[in-house]
Amino acid sequence: MMQADVIDLIHLKTIVVATRNVGKMREFRNLLAPLGSTILSLGDLSIDAEPEESGATFAENARLKAVAYSQYTQFPVLADDSGLEVAALGGRPGIHSARYAGPGASDSERVHKLLNQLSGKGREARFVCALALAHGGRLMLETEGGCAGIITEEPRGTNGFGYDPIFFFPSLGKTYAELDEVEKNIISHRSRAVAAFLSLIRHS
Repeated sequence: MMQADVIDLIHLKTIVVATRNVGKMREFRNLLAPLGSTILSLGDLSIDAEPEESGATFAENARLKAVAYSQYTQFPVLADDSGLEVAALGGRPGIHSARYAGPGASDSERVHKLLNQLSGKGREARFVCALALAHGGRLMLETEGGCAGIITEEPRGTNGFGYDPIFFFPSLGKTYAELDEVEKNIISHRSRAVAAFLSLIRHS
């Protein structure tokens, strides 16, 4: 974790989340509600830029996106890079989670490819979320959260997005896609990263 800049963070009245993903944006608005801030998306500000995600880790990509997008707006920008790491696949899809089945592939196509590759292999997996906050091209804060689980044999549930239907959380006996938003926002990798983010702000 990177320590917060007290002077800048104390006035976070508006935060831009660096995403156009509707499901992810809904989660962030719920998770960041304790701040009482206005939470905007890239679409809300008509920011069309697509900075290259050339990092080798989730943290590096989150950092690159936050710093790049923060130069397009007066507001602080919170960027995340998150994905699924499957032990039997050497940590893949990892930072390539969103593009695992090729450009333009659907969530179901990515899930289908992953399940095919896992046939007959171990199914331990981990979701990871790295967050970075930047303002005016300057990195201000970083946190990370993770959640361990098991990849199911087939999709289960209709909530969530991405790999949620095949990520089984043992202690609840459900996949991410079988959880309601309240349940998911308690235990998810993203909720843990945001909780660390909020803790740094409160103690800055």
